[in-house]
Amino acid sequence: MSDEPARMSPSAKRPQAARPQVFRLDEGDITLAPPEAELEAGPPEPVPAAGGRRGVFSRFGFSWSGLFWTALGGVLSLAAYVGLSQLVSDLYAQSPALGYVGLGLAGALVLAGVILIGREVAGIARLAHLDHVREKAAAALADDDRTLAQGVARDMLRLSAAQPTLARARVELESHLGGIIDGADLVRLTERTLLPTLDSRARQMVSEAAKNVSVVTAVSPRALVDLAFVLYTAVSLMRRLAQLYGGRPGMLGMLRLIRHVLGHLAVTGGMAAGDTLVQQIVGQGLAARLSAKLGEGVVNGLLTARLGLAAIAVTRPLPFTALPAPRLADVATGLLRKAEEEEQVPSRREQAGR
Repeated sequence: MSDEPARMSPSAKRPQAARPQVFRLDEGDITLAPPEAELEAGPPEPVPAAGGRRGVFSRFGFSWSGLFWTALGGVLSLAAYVGLSQLVSDLYAQSPALGYVGLGLAGALVLAGVILIGREVAGIARLAHLDHVREKAAAALADDDRTLAQGVARDMLRLSAAQPTLARARVELESHLGGIIDGADLVRLTERTLLPTLDSRARQMVSEAAKNVSVVTAVSPRALVDLAFVLYTAVSLMRRLAQLYGGRPGMLGMLRLIRHVLGHLAVTGGMAAGDTLVQQIVGQGLAARLSAKLGEGVVNGLLTARLGLAAIAVTRPLPFTALPAPRLADVATGLLRKAEEEEQVPSRREQAGR
């Protein structure tokens, strides 16, 4: 066997496999060649850096929209300060007593405004915290992260601290936090321990709201009254569901919650045509056989129930994994049963008349 390596022709594009050679392990001039895949791949290509003015500004947290709203808030604050100071000065010019009264009222106005702003910020923060807990739970389920799941369980314990009916469930969950449980299983255990009671109450609230909307729409003489009652019931239902799961939003928080609920409805397809209840109504032709007002009541009740389900999905701090998600048939079955009974009443009267 020859000790010289095989020579390559200059025109060869890739190296040929070397013939086997005999060598000693204690020889000092032995070097290992890199794998053939690394020789063919070559050096890694540089990743292009994000350029452009937008990337430079966003690196420092700058945005034109943020600058606009900050400047607008500053201008309005300065205008309010100048107006109040001018008003107090004019009152002092008229009478010192009026000046003191105006100063006291201005102070009360500023104090009440600060408190209201603080409450609105706290309400928005609570809704954002629900979203954060839901995202952490989804990440813990996907990655089976035990540390992240423990943080989710502690967050859920803090959220449910205001629920006296969940005291025993909290004690039971705290007893499992020290055990060796996988991350995904710990999130499912938290859901099974803390949320069944709240989910049952949420389904009951949605069902009652849907029935109320259906009844009021069926007996209301004016369409404007129907619209006002449906809007009031929908907003009230979303607020009560958020309070049930620990959100307690303010006025600005309600606007944010409504936007999230409508976005969820847009993503899930609104009145999902695949729901069993909708298929039953359309398949039996029940809506066509009902009176106009009763049919409007059933449809408005279904819309309210669908809106309530979207609100549950948005305000619930944990995704539905260990427990089944409520369906439209679970919260609006009473509407269909009532509509069927109303439909059968005229037919019975006709048979009695015959």
